Amino acid sequence: MHNEMHRMTLSTRLYITLVVVAAGLAALMTYLPFGNMGLPPQDSVPLSMLAAVNGAMVLVLYGGLGYVGLRLSRRLGYPDVWDETVTVRDRVLDPAIAGLWIGLIFIVIDNAMARLHHLGPLPHPPFPTSLVASFQAGIGEELLFRLFFVPFLVWLISHVALKGQRENLVFWIAAVFSGIFFAAGHIPSVMLLLGLDSFDAIPTAVMVEIFVLNGTLSMVAAYAMRKGGFLAAVTVHTTTDLVWHVIWGLMR
Repeated sequence: MHNEMHRMTLSTRLYITLVVVAAGLAALMTYLPFGNMGLPPQDSVPLSMLAAVNGAMVLVLYGGLGYVGLRLSRRLGYPDVWDETVTVRDRVLDPAIAGLWIGLIFIVIDNAMARLHHLGPLPHPPFPTSLVASFQAGIGEELLFRLFFVPFLVWLISHVALKGQRENLVFWIAAVFSGIFFAAGHIPSVMLLLGLDSFDAIPTAVMVEIFVLNGTLSMVAAYAMRKGGFLAAVTVHTTTDLVWHVIWGLMR
């Protein structure tokens, strides 16, 4: 086992570490206020079991799909998790700056859209759940929606169906669809935080905001991943959430 770990590339070892961290944070969130959104009531299922389910899902499902995406991204020529040809600027600095700006844009859009309906600004998880969720989502959601989803679609459509043609166009189409599914995945948590009982109760302005905000983050994260690797996408997402959910959530 030790020899197998020694033969692993730095990128693979770093990938495994990130998956384990995301799984641990997912389990930890179960014990935090609003950290078990969408799961059965706490009085019917032990928190320890919910934590185990959360952690296992990230470890096995997200980690497994992410690894498929990692292998495909290497085949497509995208930067590895730790690629020596990628500069610190492309891997960390520019993605962090982009995340900062996206977070600020989120705040401006949210305040503008809140004037169009009766529910007010979008709610945020309470601190410290917001802090843990920012890092967990920054890794976990990028595993699924960027690292797996985008390379898989590009490989399937461009390399399998189109025999290597239109790869750049297919990449952006994949990024758009990634953003759509990513945004749709946030609808249940927004409904819960807003206290809405049905999908029809969501105001149109709120629905538009969900897709605009998450779609913007998705497109930038996808671009960052293709330019700087998976860590760049994680940096964009995490920085955005730190500004949007943690800092702005505390200020409100």
